Amino acid sequence: MSEELATIVKKNAEEIINAGRWIASRHWCPATGGNFSQRLPDQTILMTASGCDKGQLSVEDLLRVTTAGQVINTGEIINTGLVNTGFSHLKPSAEMLLHLALYQLDSQTLTVLHTHSIAATVLSRLTADDNLCLQGYEMQKSLCDVHDHNVVVRLTIFDNDQDIDQLAQRLRACWLLTPLKWGFLVRGHGLYVWGRNMAEARRHLEGIEFLLACELEMRRLQ
Repeated sequence: MSEELATIVKKNAEEIINAGRWIASRHWCPATGGNFSQRLPDQTILMTASGCDKGQLSVEDLLRVTTAGQVINTGEIINTGLVNTGFSHLKPSAEMLLHLALYQLDSQTLTVLHTHSIAATVLSRLTADDNLCLQGYEMQKSLCDVHDHNVVVRLTIFDNDQDIDQLAQRLRACWLLTPLKWGFLVRGHGLYVWGRNMAEARRHLEGIEFLLACELEMRRLQ
């Protein structure tokens, strides 16, 4: 690994670890749920390993995979242990396939965050349609290219499936008909968001989670 790439890996690892602490503090990834990833300049993916506590992430909880989903296991240790790509006990989440699909579908996507908040999980079950529509909230403008609270923000909802390959194929088929924006929901499961960098992905996550919390409260009060 080149020194330049090692520096980028270091930066991205720190961003993922910091995002995990922030997300866990908001109770959006309980019980080791969720997963986060970033695309590197060499087109490999740096992502959280399966089964790790997202609020207690360390570099030992991160691995690199190829766009085909193969774990890179070179044994390299970058910058005296900052990132170790050779921990044989690490394995990627099965949901890695959804991360890879999002990177393949949009070349501008560099960060994907998957969370399990109460609002996302419950609203995805309360909504019978294939889309959750949000309108009238000023916070909609936290999403890229939304400049008016009157715009209808649509979040596609996919039925949950333990066969993640099938779920990824449904995501691809839906995207090819109409590219998705900002994020999507998996029914009874959680939320995926993405961005052109970590800052944008975090903004989309916080904005959508606020909108979902508002919508859930509105329905409760009706």
